[in-house]
Amino acid sequence: MTTYIVLVTWTEQGMKSVRESPRRLDAAKALLQEMGGSFQGFYLTMGAYDLVAICEAPDDAVAARFSLTLGAQGYVKTCTLKAFPEDAYREIIRSLG
Repeated sequence: MTTYIVLVTWTEQGMKSVRESPRRLDAAKALLQEMGGSFQGFYLTMGAYDLVAICEAPDDAVAARFSLTLGAQGYVKTCTLKAFPEDAYREIIRSLG
């Protein structure tokens, strides 16, 4: 599985219905699980992003489909980052020569 960091901001529509956000989070977790992935962590944050999720998905296409599905609902905007674990980081740096 590949790890993705999903940076989330609420849209105006999302803020107007912020009290429903926990229900939408549960639905997002179920959706990602149906797609073969899972949430590894979830945080309410302060700063440029309102929420941060650490997710795993089988591949980039699943991660993209998940983020696009969330965005299409109109409550959030996402920025999805593919994350390389430390072992992969070290191998990438070693390969620089």
